[in-house]
This record gives sequence, structure tokens and C-alpha cells, in this order.
Amino acid sequence: MNELPTLPAPHVCEQARLSRDARFDGLFFTAVSSTGIYCRPVCPAPTPKRENVRYYANAAAAEAAGFRPCLRCRPELAPGNEQWQRGDHVVARALKLIEAGALAEQSLDDLALRVGIGARQLRRLFVERIGAPPVSVHTTRRLLFAKQLLTETALPVTEVALASGFRSLRRFNAAFAQANRIAPRELRRHPRAAAGAALVLRLGYRPPYAFDALLAFLRTRALPGVEQVDEHSYARVFGPANAPGWLRLSAWPGGEHALQLQLHCPQPTQLLGVVTTLRRMFDLDANPQAIADTFRRDAVLGPLLARHPGLRLPGGWDGFEIAVRAILGQQISVAAARTLATRIVQRWGEPLPAAPLPGLERSFPTPAALAQADLREIGLTTTRAATISGMAQALLDGRVDFRAEQSLDAFVARWVALPGIGEWTAHYIAMRALSDPDAFPAADLILRREAAPDAAPLSTKALTGRADAWRPWRAYAVIHLWRGASEAPSPARRKKPEATA
Repeated sequence: MNELPTLPAPHVCEQARLSRDARFDGLFFTAVSSTGIYCRPVCPAPTPKRENVRYYANAAAAEAAGFRPCLRCRPELAPGNEQWQRGDHVVARALKLIEAGALAEQSLDDLALRVGIGARQLRRLFVERIGAPPVSVHTTRRLLFAKQLLTETALPVTEVALASGFRSLRRFNAAFAQANRIAPRELRRHPRAAAGAALVLRLGYRPPYAFDALLAFLRTRALPGVEQVDEHSYARVFGPANAPGWLRLSAWPGGEHALQLQLHCPQPTQLLGVVTTLRRMFDLDANPQAIADTFRRDAVLGPLLARHPGLRLPGGWDGFEIAVRAILGQQISVAAARTLATRIVQRWGEPLPAAPLPGLERSFPTPAALAQADLREIGLTTTRAATISGMAQALLDGRVDFRAEQSLDAFVARWVALPGIGEWTAHYIAMRALSDPDAFPAADLILRREAAPDAAPLSTKALTGRADAWRPWRAYAVIHLWRGASEAPSPARRKKPEATA
């Protein structure tokens, strides 16, 4: 059972607070006893006296101790700390489920059952490790999102309540006032967005962040009709074809450590889920310092890290969409796999009534659609077509899924049991659909070449052993090695195997 991360050492917190070090944003929060307020380490307010400062590992713990969020630095903008969700510890698994919305529809007993312990024991573990019980973690997350919507948008308060998971406006008003010592409407006295304007939200990250490199990865794999990626932004449609939403993500103007999300979401209840998915997809909660500490002294990864210190793990919007792309990418080039995926979208994707943005006109096919489709129509071999249809049916049957709480080993074991899916494909899906930081497709030929640049390619077994030193960040090693290979192409590397689907 993996250990959960702890609060940084007091002297580290103190130095980061005094220097307003953005690398520690979201890794801890500073609470001031004389004001009853908690802040991010980057807060621009005058520095409080040391004897009045307390440090908390997360916002929920600070609020459980009676502190309210700062209106200046706005703790809701801090990136999350994905290390709390890493590994197989029951608390980490429960945190993944809470982020996925488990407590929005289920009880604490149901959550405890999903992670295999009793509700009382889960509550005790949360208080010991997190500093707040599960329900408080869930409530703090919802209220901070509501605070961001109230501050940055002109959404009606009723819709803000729905977007943050409250079905009762009265309960929302009471919970918000208790946590913030201010009524929701008080934040609306000087709204930052005019009524009727596009919904624009700020999504923060810890620097360094190589947004250009992430866009480049997604651009070569973008599906025409469903998504568009250029040098500056990512855009896509989502939701049902009869009521689609759309989004565009780009760098926040002025060089701030944030991305700018422009969003049209027909249902307010979808907002938090969309933002959560984008934070995972664009790896906004990663801690680049922890990754760099593992790679910096490695003979292969060290130089790559120095060239691209902010590389992140490119996730995917939808697990089924990534699984289809992974199967299509087996043993063919990225361009060829994209061509086949585009044919699938054009043949079985549902057209939208009207394009919300130029070039965005179809939704990706559902598992039900591809389970019954004859995929040989678009040029797939009989075997490959059967693999995709069989995978789609397995999802419908519940034999495989993308549940947040499952371990990497359990996920891989279930997926490789499907015909036509090997370990490379299963690990690739885990890396992109689950954003598992330790997924590692060791059979990948490019990885085996790049891990031994001055010798013959490593065997799969040898590379697996070599990669033990890169745990628990092996998926980031994959991205660095693929990036390195793309920057120094050789005739042999132009023949792309399944490694970069």
C-alpha cells in the first residue's frame, strides 16, 4: 500500500510563502490566525507574522479548522495536488472517486464500499491523512468551484448552485455563507463578466508547463469534425448530438500560470465535470518538481528534462475514444491511425444540427454504435475490426471500464483479457484515458531505441527493468522519450510502430 504525501517541511513552506514561489501553489495553504483567512503561497497580500501562520496540506483541512478562503489570491484557482490521488492507498482511491463525483450521487457508505472498507474507518483515515472527513472534502471542492463561477462569470446564482452540485438553492446559500462568511450574491456586486458574455474560466497550473508541446502532441492526433488543435489552442464538441457543448482552451493572456477556458455548456450540472476532465486531460495538477527530482540524474532522461522541463502527460477527453484510437494505432503510423479514426467519425459519428464552431460538426461514435458496426467498410482488417467491436461490447457488458479507483495492474489485467489487446495497448489506454502516471508500454520500439541511444534497442524485459528507476512517473518518461525521438528523426524511426498512437 503506497504512502500518501505529507505537508512539505515547515522551513520549505516558510521559504515558499515568503518568496511567493509558484512551484508550491496548491501543494499547501497558509492560514492566518489573526484574520481567520487561508491563502495560497503566492498570495499578494502583505506577509503576515510568522507566529500567526499555520500550514495546511489542502483547502478542506484549512476550512475544517475554521478558516475561510482569501478573496484576493482566491484558493479556488490553485492547481490540485495529484500526488494525493496517486497509488493504491484507500484514501487515494477514495479521493479519485470524490473528484469523479461519487459523493454527488452516492452516500459515504457507498463510497467506502467501493474502496473496500467501512464508512467509519474511511472517515477516520481521511481525518488522519487529509485533515478533513470525506464529505467535507467534497463540499469544499464544490464551494470553491461555486466561488470561481460567482467571481468570473455572470451565471445566475441558481445555475451556480446546480453547477457546483447543490440541488437546493437554500442549502447552497447556507453552505456558501458558512464557508466564506459572505452570501453568494455579495460576490456579484461587481461581477467580472457581463451577463450574456461567453463563459470564461481560469485553470491554474504549477510552472513549468510546456503547453506548446502538449498541443503539438494532440494536434497530430486531432479528429476532424470532433476536435481542432492549432498552435495556440484546443477546441472540441462534447455531449449528445441534439444538445452539444463546445470548448476552447488556450494560454491565459499576460503570461499567468493558467489556461483560459471558453465554454458553452447547455446543462449547468455538467460544468464541474467538464472542468475536472480538462484538468486531467491537460495534466494541470501535476507537480513538475517531483517528476524532475526523479529524472534529473538519469543519463537518458536528464538531458531530455533539461530541454523540456515542463512536459506533461497528454490525456484524452473520453476513455472509449482513446481505446478506439489505441487499437487503430497498433503497428501503423500516427497519420494512418488518424485517417482511419476520421473515417469512423464520418461514417458512424452523429452529425450535429449546427456546427457550434467552424469545423466542429460531429460527435464521436458511441460504444453501442461501434459494437454493431462493420468496421471493414472503412478499410480495417477483419481482425482489427473485430477487436474494436469486441472492445465496445465489453464496455457495454461491464467487462472493462474506466473506473477511477482501479489500480494500474487491475486495469491492464482486465483489458488484456480481451481478444486483440496486448499489454502495449492496455498501458497506452491507461496512460491517456486514466492519465495514470506510471503506465508504461514497454514493448514500444521507439522507447526501446531511445532508452539505449548508443546501443542496440533494449528488449522489453530489459526496458522494464531499466524503467524501475523512473517509477512512479514512467508515463512521463514515455512522453520525454517520444518527444526526443521526434526531434532527432532517423531513417529507421520514420517507420512508426504502434508506439505513438
